[in-house]
Formats: sequence, structure tokens, C-alpha cells
Amino acid sequence: MPRKHIERIIGEDQEERELRLGAWIGNQRSRAATLSPERVEQLSAIGMRWA
Repeated sequence: MPRKHIERIIGEDQEERELRLGAWIGNQRSRAATLSPERVEQLSAIGMRWA
């Protein structure tokens, strides 16, 4: 996913926000070594590609 990809979501406060999903995914990949095993498992379960 391109780093500039944006998703619009509705927050718990019912406000619409723009989330830079591509950047978030890239950040998770670069921090993979520091993520908890539970977090890695959760992301893998939803289809996260680590490379």
C-alpha cells in the first residue's frame, strides 16, 4: 500500500478523521522487532505482510 494512502474513518466521538494507513503499515513493519509477540500475532492474523 502506498505510504500516502488515506482512509477516512469515524472515531468513537463520531468525528470523521483521515488516517494515513499506508504510513501506519510502513511504521509497523519498521518497528516489527520491537512489537510484542501478541501484536505481531494480531497483525499477522489480519493478513499483515511483513516484507
